[in-house]
Amino acid sequence: MRKPAGGDRLSFIQPLMPTLAEKPPEGDGWLHEVKFDGYRSQIIRDAGGARLFTRRGLDWTSKYRDLAKAAGELDVESAIIDGEIIVLNDAGLSDFGELRKAITKRQHDLYFVAFDLLHINGHDLRDMALQERRDILAGIIPPGIRIQFSQALPGDAKAIYHLVDRAGLEGMVSKRRDSKYRSGPSTNWLKTKAFMVDEYDLLGVEREPGKPAFALMAERGTGRYVGSAFINANREMRERLWKSVQEAPGPPPKGMKRPATVWVKPGLIGRVKHLRGEEDLRHASLQDFREEGT
Repeated sequence: MRKPAGGDRLSFIQPLMPTLAEKPPEGDGWLHEVKFDGYRSQIIRDAGGARLFTRRGLDWTSKYRDLAKAAGELDVESAIIDGEIIVLNDAGLSDFGELRKAITKRQHDLYFVAFDLLHINGHDLRDMALQERRDILAGIIPPGIRIQFSQALPGDAKAIYHLVDRAGLEGMVSKRRDSKYRSGPSTNWLKTKAFMVDEYDLLGVEREPGKPAFALMAERGTGRYVGSAFINANREMRERLWKSVQEAPGPPPKGMKRPATVWVKPGLIGRVKHLRGEEDLRHASLQDFREEGT
């Protein structure tokens, strides 16, 4: 385990990053967990106390005072724990929007969901199998504190994904039970996100010869550009959309320069299917559209 020269403090370890997958993997060699909508973080507990780091290695202990105190309650001399900092909404789901507010105003609402153990009491565990690391991790977290263990979900992958989607969760993460921990992108951890449908203001349609057409979308009420949605609906809807856009051309939003886009006046609302838990549109497709007020 790396230590800074002349000291006995443990060093931050770059996290293992899961690969996005279209569907969860099948088979007994995988375990599946809820994908939480929060900040990937790392707890480091050593002789100097407890610290919390962001995914990129920034020391945010001062922002997470209550969680640092909870880390001091763990029955270990030293540990490095991988996890996610979350806050729950009224429905009991992790809520990224509320998380930002809680960090500055409601420290007592923060939780650290622990899902991997990289070091304990002088021992580097990264060459151990994931299942073994998690078994040790579950045993060092006492009940009733703001550090909680991320339980594996029972059942087969398809059934778990269906339940995750129906529950309104962001998605699931599947991990090989026998995998070692290696920093950086890895296919030993796969994240499968659920989709949702929202309405956005249609800014325009981007069409280039030989390329798919995209609808450019903005957040309703603010006008903030959130990304593009692939137009893959039936022919009738595509033709109806293109006719509506041509009949109501408008100027481009301030600062946006996309020569292949036909901009449209405000008033068209698009229904977009997109990945849940993202600030902007990802893997998005336009399902339908309507005029404002209809």
